[in-house]
Formats: sequence, C-alpha cells, structure tokens
Amino acid sequence: MIVIPAIDLKEGNCVRLEQGLMDRDTVFSDSPARQARLWQQAGAELLHLVDLDGAFAGQPKNKNAIETILAAITIPAQLGGGIRDIATIEAYLTLGLSRVIIGTAAQRNPGLVVEACRRFPGRIVVGIDAKNGMVAVQGWAELTDITAVDLARKFEDCGVSAIIYTDISRDGMMGGPNIKATKALAEAISIPVIASGGVSSLKDIENLMAIEQSGVTGAITGKAIYTGAIDLSEAIALTKRSQAC
Repeated sequence: MIVIPAIDLKEGNCVRLEQGLMDRDTVFSDSPARQARLWQQAGAELLHLVDLDGAFAGQPKNKNAIETILAAITIPAQLGGGIRDIATIEAYLTLGLSRVIIGTAAQRNPGLVVEACRRFPGRIVVGIDAKNGMVAVQGWAELTDITAVDLARKFEDCGVSAIIYTDISRDGMMGGPNIKATKALAEAISIPVIASGGVSSLKDIENLMAIEQSGVTGAITGKAIYTGAIDLSEAIALTKRSQAC
C-alpha cells in the first residue's frame, strides 16, 4: 500500500475542504508547484490532484495550476474533477498526467468509462464518493440512489486501474477513514481500491494497511499532511517497512 498526498485546487490555490463544502475551505499554499515538489521530496510515488472548481462546473478550471505542477515534478500524477468526456481525458493525458479520474460521469454515463479504458488502457481510475454508502456526484452536491458497491461492480471487466473511494462525511474532518466501508467495497470487487477521506494519523495508515489483503492498495491524505498531523516521510517509511517484512 502506498501513501498518496493530495493537492486540491481552488482558484489556483492548494486548499482543503470540510466534507466537500466549497465555502468551508482552508488555503494551505498559493503555489501548487512548490507544494508538489515538497511532497515529491518527502518520498511520494504518486500525486493525487483534484480540480475542485472543475468538479462543480463540470469542465476543467485549473489547467494553468495543473501545468505548473506537472512541470515541477518527475513522479506520476493523477487528476479528477470536471472530467466528463473523451476529449477532456485525452487533453489531460497529453498534458502529461499519468491517469485521470472519472467521478460524476462514471455514475451518469458508465459507457464513458468503458470507452476511455479501451482507448487509454491502464490510465483510467474511477472515483466513487459516498455518503452513508450512497454515491454523491457533481462535486458531492447531489446524492444518488445507487450504492458505492453497486456502482463499482459495473466496472469490473472494463480495465479500470483503481477505484478511489471517499467517505464524504470523513473528508477533511481528521476523524479517520471509514475502514469498515472501505474493506467491504474492496472485498466486493476485484479492482484495487484507494482509500480517501479522513486519513489523519499514522494509526489510520496502519489500520488501512491491515486491510491491504482485501484489495486496498493506497491511502490518499491531504489536510493531515498540510497541518503536520501526519509527517508524509514517516507515513511512507511505515508502508515501506511493511513491504520489507
């Protein structure tokens, strides 16, 4: 399992939201590129980028910031937020992103995921954000009537590289991830699962490592590494020690 630092972009800044609410944001850096370099220097193997403005608008909104990040790092980066069609996916991959994350469109247009996986094998991730087990879309503003597990199962045979599972109620709240729901999802599908939302201590990392055998291959953390609640280098070293054993 790897630890993946998150950079959430709003109006060109690195921010963190509480429970996905755009009016409850904290700006942690006005230089996404500098922040990305810091996470790479700390040992990150992959960066998780989110275009928050794009997620709400349904189209890319932070392209300049994304370009500066990609120019500043040598490790892979994945991006979600506002990705609703093949043209946007192709444009982002051409820009230099290693993977793109389809969220809202995965629920509303599953065929897009199938087509994207066919055209860009190994480079498509599905983001599933849930509240009380039900999928939320459109920047978490709308709750649907489909469960996270049922949505994930739709993509079993498509070639999706990973499912990023976010428990909205935990996101940005520093209260720990939803271990039970994450484990249940990972055990229900064969696609690797990356946990997101609430990862706020080394103990949380250890708890996720304990369910790695269920299919959890990564843990995304944002606010905790910005505030110092988690030292990214220590968290990465923790997972490396586990791999060595």
